[in-house]
Amino acid sequence: MSALPNPPEARLATMAHGWLDAVVAVEQMAYSHPWTRANFSDSLAAGYEAQVLTGGDELIGYFVAFHAIDEVHLLNLTVTPAHQRQGWARLLLDALAIWSRGKGARQLWLEVRIGNLRAQHVYRQHGFSAVGRRRNYYPATPIAREDAVVMSLKL
Repeated sequence: MSALPNPPEARLATMAHGWLDAVVAVEQMAYSHPWTRANFSDSLAAGYEAQVLTGGDELIGYFVAFHAIDEVHLLNLTVTPAHQRQGWARLLLDALAIWSRGKGARQLWLEVRIGNLRAQHVYRQHGFSAVGRRRNYYPATPIAREDAVVMSLKL
Protein backbone atom coordinates (compact mmCIF):
# COMPACT_ATOMS: atom_id res chain seq x y z
CA MET A 1 0.00 0.00 0.00
CA SER A 2 1.49 3.35 -0.99
CA ALA A 3 1.42 6.43 1.19
CA LEU A 4 -1.07 9.15 0.44
CA PRO A 5 0.45 12.21 -1.23
CA ASN A 6 0.95 15.24 0.96
CA PRO A 7 -1.78 17.84 0.63
CA PRO A 8 -0.72 21.03 -1.15
CA GLU A 9 0.84 23.69 1.02
CA ALA A 10 -1.64 26.37 2.11
CA ARG A 11 -0.71 29.89 1.05
CA LEU A 12 -2.14 33.36 1.53
CA ALA A 13 -2.08 35.74 -1.42
CA THR A 14 -3.61 39.03 -2.37
CA MET A 15 -7.02 38.55 -3.94
CA ALA A 16 -6.64 39.56 -7.57
CA HIS A 17 -9.39 39.87 -10.16
CA GLY A 18 -8.37 36.47 -11.52
CA TRP A 19 -9.71 34.86 -8.33
CA LEU A 20 -13.16 36.46 -8.53
CA ASP A 21 -14.89 33.63 -10.41
CA ALA A 22 -13.79 31.12 -7.77
CA VAL A 23 -14.53 33.50 -4.89
CA VAL A 24 -18.05 34.25 -6.17
CA ALA A 25 -18.71 30.52 -6.69
CA VAL A 26 -17.73 29.81 -3.06
CA GLU A 27 -19.77 32.77 -1.87
CA GLN A 28 -22.86 31.38 -3.61
CA MET A 29 -22.31 27.93 -2.08
CA ALA A 30 -21.73 29.28 1.42
CA TYR A 31 -24.48 31.88 1.88
CA SER A 32 -28.17 32.42 1.29
CA HIS A 33 -27.42 36.09 0.51
CA PRO A 34 -23.93 36.07 -1.04
CA TRP A 35 -21.81 39.00 -2.02
CA THR A 36 -21.88 39.71 -5.73
CA ARG A 37 -18.93 39.93 -8.09
CA ALA A 38 -19.47 43.71 -8.01
CA ASN A 39 -19.14 43.73 -4.20
CA PHE A 40 -15.75 42.07 -4.49
CA SER A 41 -14.64 44.19 -7.47
CA ASP A 42 -15.63 47.37 -5.65
CA SER A 43 -13.72 46.25 -2.55
CA LEU A 44 -10.59 45.63 -4.61
CA ALA A 45 -10.99 48.97 -6.40
CA ALA A 46 -11.37 50.73 -3.05
CA GLY A 47 -8.06 49.25 -1.89
CA TYR A 48 -9.52 47.07 0.86
CA GLU A 49 -7.35 44.27 2.16
CA ALA A 50 -8.49 41.09 0.41
CA GLN A 51 -6.63 37.82 0.80
CA VAL A 52 -7.23 34.33 -0.58
CA LEU A 53 -6.09 31.17 1.15
CA THR A 54 -5.20 28.47 -1.35
CA GLY A 55 -4.00 24.91 -1.34
CA GLY A 56 -2.32 24.41 -4.69
CA ASP A 57 -4.77 25.79 -7.24
CA GLU A 58 -7.76 25.23 -4.95
CA LEU A 59 -9.45 28.06 -3.06
CA ILE A 60 -9.79 27.26 0.66
CA GLY A 61 -11.09 30.63 1.87
CA TYR A 62 -10.75 34.39 1.83
CA PHE A 63 -11.33 37.60 3.73
CA VAL A 64 -12.02 41.23 2.90
CA ALA A 65 -11.39 44.01 5.43
CA PHE A 66 -10.71 47.71 5.54
CA HIS A 67 -8.48 49.82 7.74
CA ALA A 68 -9.66 53.16 9.12
CA ILE A 69 -7.35 55.11 11.45
CA ASP A 70 -6.79 52.70 14.38
CA GLU A 71 -9.47 50.12 13.56
CA VAL A 72 -10.02 47.35 11.04
CA HIS A 73 -13.46 46.21 10.00
CA LEU A 74 -13.86 42.65 8.72
CA LEU A 75 -16.40 42.70 5.91
CA ASN A 76 -16.30 39.10 4.74
CA LEU A 77 -14.55 35.95 5.88
CA THR A 78 -15.50 32.70 4.17
CA VAL A 79 -14.15 29.18 4.11
CA THR A 80 -15.16 26.94 1.22
CA PRO A 81 -17.84 24.55 2.57
CA ALA A 82 -15.69 21.48 1.77
CA HIS A 83 -12.91 22.91 3.98
CA GLN A 84 -15.00 24.08 6.93
CA ARG A 85 -14.35 22.75 10.45
CA GLN A 86 -10.67 22.22 9.70
CA GLY A 87 -9.21 25.32 11.38
CA TRP A 88 -8.94 27.48 8.25
CA ALA A 89 -11.13 30.28 9.63
CA ARG A 90 -8.77 30.59 12.61
CA LEU A 91 -5.80 30.81 10.25
CA LEU A 92 -7.55 33.55 8.24
CA LEU A 93 -8.36 35.42 11.47
CA ASP A 94 -4.73 35.13 12.58
CA ALA A 95 -3.59 36.55 9.24
CA LEU A 96 -6.10 39.38 9.53
CA ALA A 97 -4.97 40.21 13.08
CA ILE A 98 -1.31 40.27 12.02
CA TRP A 99 -2.09 42.55 9.07
CA SER A 100 -4.24 44.77 11.32
CA ARG A 101 -1.49 45.15 13.92
CA GLY A 102 0.92 46.02 11.12
CA LYS A 103 -1.43 48.85 10.14
CA GLY A 104 -1.44 50.15 13.72
CA ALA A 105 -5.01 49.04 14.42
CA ARG A 106 -6.02 48.68 18.04
CA GLN A 107 -9.43 47.14 17.44
CA LEU A 108 -10.93 44.66 15.01
CA TRP A 109 -14.69 44.82 14.33
CA LEU A 110 -17.21 42.61 12.55
CA GLU A 111 -20.89 41.86 12.23
CA VAL A 112 -22.25 38.31 12.09
CA ARG A 113 -25.79 37.06 11.58
CA ILE A 114 -27.48 36.44 14.92
CA GLY A 115 -28.44 32.99 13.67
CA ASN A 116 -24.90 32.03 12.62
CA LEU A 117 -23.94 30.42 15.90
CA ARG A 118 -21.07 28.45 14.38
CA ALA A 119 -19.32 31.62 13.17
CA GLN A 120 -19.98 33.37 16.48
CA HIS A 121 -18.33 30.42 18.26
CA VAL A 122 -15.26 30.66 16.00
CA TYR A 123 -14.98 34.40 16.65
CA ARG A 124 -15.38 33.97 20.41
CA GLN A 125 -12.70 31.28 20.45
CA HIS A 126 -10.45 33.76 18.68
CA GLY A 127 -11.00 36.33 21.45
CA PHE A 128 -13.83 38.42 20.01
CA SER A 129 -16.57 39.65 22.33
CA ALA A 130 -20.15 40.53 21.46
CA VAL A 131 -20.51 44.27 22.06
CA GLY A 132 -23.80 45.15 20.41
CA ARG A 133 -26.56 44.32 18.01
CA ARG A 134 -27.67 45.86 14.73
CA ARG A 135 -31.38 45.39 14.21
CA ASN A 136 -32.53 44.22 10.76
CA TYR A 137 -28.98 44.40 9.40
CA TYR A 138 -29.02 41.39 7.05
CA PRO A 139 -31.60 40.36 4.44
CA ALA A 140 -33.24 37.07 5.40
CA THR A 141 -36.26 36.65 3.12
CA PRO A 142 -37.94 38.98 0.62
CA ILE A 143 -39.98 40.45 3.48
CA ALA A 144 -37.83 39.86 6.59
CA ARG A 145 -34.42 40.85 7.87
CA GLU A 146 -32.06 39.35 10.45
CA ASP A 147 -30.22 41.11 13.26
CA ALA A 148 -26.43 41.19 13.42
CA VAL A 149 -24.25 40.67 16.45
CA VAL A 150 -21.47 43.26 16.54
CA MET A 151 -18.21 41.72 17.77
CA SER A 152 -14.88 43.28 18.62
CA LEU A 153 -11.35 42.17 19.38
CA LYS A 154 -8.77 44.37 21.07
CA LEU A 155 -5.44 43.93 19.33
